[in-house]
Amino acid sequence: MDKNKEILPVLDVEKVSREISGFIESSLIESKVQGLVVGLSGGLDSSATVKLCAQVVNADKILGLILPSQTTNQEDVDDAVALAEEIGIKHRVIPIDPLMEPVENICRSSPDTEQYQLAGANLKARMRMLILYYHANALNRLVVGTGNRTELLVGYFTKYGDGGVDILPIGGLYKTDVQKVAEYLGLSGSILHKAPTAGLWPGQTDEEELGIKYDLLDQILYLMTEQGMGEEEVAQKLQIKLDEVVRVNSMMRAAEHKSKMPPIPKIIR
Repeated sequence: MDKNKEILPVLDVEKVSREISGFIESSLIESKVQGLVVGLSGGLDSSATVKLCAQVVNADKILGLILPSQTTNQEDVDDAVALAEEIGIKHRVIPIDPLMEPVENICRSSPDTEQYQLAGANLKARMRMLILYYHANALNRLVVGTGNRTELLVGYFTKYGDGGVDILPIGGLYKTDVQKVAEYLGLSGSILHKAPTAGLWPGQTDEEELGIKYDLLDQILYLMTEQGMGEEEVAQKLQIKLDEVVRVNSMMRAAEHKSKMPPIPKIIR
């Protein structure tokens, strides 16, 4: 039995898709810009996001940027290009390694690759942000983020990297919700069924790095953030070890700073 269906309310994908597309359209109008820039990875989130954009924004006002590194699977690049061509938006493939290498060479203080693996992974996300905003500034457009609610809650994004965007259309959807919306939008099977990955290093997958399956993670997050349940209550409800819930809650607490402006001291005059 799919416990996820029992915990999370049934999602009206048609209604949700319409609401998100309406949000995108109103954001574009209110900001008085000329269009949108979206980073396309060939994965579920960015593919669903750009499809939602294309439902309400003319294709000539959407630019898809595909920004692979040496650890990006060619299949992901191909899927991103195919989707951009399918919906008729202008797109560019810009490899980021020529930009990454000199920055890493200048900044790295030792050849310890293990020490710098995470820093290098975050640098990739920040380099992509720079490229997205370069085009957005040049074309007077909004940068559309592709993060989902699951990632935002546990901090599974890079501060000032993929977290540096103007709008987050699917930011209210859990990862398992995005899967349902993507199916409704008619995304290809190669996109729908691939293992979620940020492509940070060879063989990296989201669930392995997070240490938990998205189905279970979404249930825990929903019960804690939307139903107000405590750790023990969630563990009992889902019939899982308390340690799993505690770890997820710790991830949420540790990620809070990512969704806030930098703290400022109060000055008394």
